[in-house]
Amino acid sequence: MIGLAEIRAAAARLQGQVLETPCVESRTLSQLTGCQVFLKFENLQFTASFKERGACNKLAQLGEDERRRGVVAMSAGNHAQGVAYHAQRLGLRAVIVMPRFTPGVKVERTRSFGAEIVLHGDTLEESRSHARQLADEQGLVFVHPYDDEAIVAGQGTVGIEMLDAVPGLDTIVVAVGGGGLIGGVAAAVKALKPGIEVVGVQTLRFPNMFNAIKHTELPQGGSTIAEGIAVGKPGVFTQALVERHVDDILLVDEGDIEQAIVMLLEIEKTLVEGAGAAALAAVLKEPGRFAGRKVGLILGGGNIDPMLLAAIIQRGMVRAGRLARIHVSARDVPGSLARITAIVSEAGANIDEVHHQRAFTMLAAQNVEIELVIQTRGRDHIQAVLHALHAGGFQAEEQ
Repeated sequence: MIGLAEIRAAAARLQGQVLETPCVESRTLSQLTGCQVFLKFENLQFTASFKERGACNKLAQLGEDERRRGVVAMSAGNHAQGVAYHAQRLGLRAVIVMPRFTPGVKVERTRSFGAEIVLHGDTLEESRSHARQLADEQGLVFVHPYDDEAIVAGQGTVGIEMLDAVPGLDTIVVAVGGGGLIGGVAAAVKALKPGIEVVGVQTLRFPNMFNAIKHTELPQGGSTIAEGIAVGKPGVFTQALVERHVDDILLVDEGDIEQAIVMLLEIEKTLVEGAGAAALAAVLKEPGRFAGRKVGLILGGGNIDPMLLAAIIQRGMVRAGRLARIHVSARDVPGSLARITAIVSEAGANIDEVHHQRAFTMLAAQNVEIELVIQTRGRDHIQAVLHALHAGGFQAEEQ
């Protein structure tokens, strides 16, 4: 069981090798949530993830023979990049096994750090088994993504930095996948400040640690935008750390995480992936749980697919009432559409899309149904647009 001594030793090894990221208050998020929110920007690391810390600490401790043999890791994302980058820095051979479904951008990013990429298996477990096999066949050192003392100690340096920056923190909220980050952070901060509360966050779709700690059997599986914490089962070593040091684990849904991603982008101007936004998602979902406290949130990573981000932003705009779809019924005569668009424009909304529907509608044959997607200032503005259309003699409703 690692403690503060091992984590401080890791911090010394990481000095100058990884970024000591800022941990600063977000005044706007504090106002919105009712607690004092401090953000730890791990998405600013060179590979845009805290995973660098554990990878660097592990590789820096390899013996001469192990360095000569090289390392192998299994990962579809941040761990792969962290291992590949620091192996390249240290002049080590690195083999990364990734599932066949891994997006090409992640594969190429990892390859750009000089790693040998092996695409194998349709699941993470199949990839992990193959990585173990390669380790045995080629004498490579297997670098586990979370269930390893050196990895956990490296991740725990995040906690030391947070309390150094904000000694008054009451609570630290951490996303949980395999448990490496929360295990290390909890071990560090509980040693430095025993009264501090450490809260884990998992998605409803992958509640592996939640089930293990709370002795429940919630179903898990399926796709999630927080793929960085979509882990089938927690580590044996990390679960023991969580049981000893972590006070609670909360669950969030996909919509909660999407909202957090959009808010961080819009308010803090920072790009965070799904797993990295899970901590804020928990505070947004249960503000009463954290009210009046000084809460530190770890923004664990910023690697997100641009197309997924675009979809999340649009869905966030819909939830906020800044993007709306309205249906307008009108006589199918020249000038009707021009009148409708003029009314919408005069009401201050911008039209994104226009669709005419003549065949697939229950309206009278001489009528047409027009679907508009409009940009607005919010829910009240949508109602103002609808009121203006009604006043202009059109039937209109939000869909």
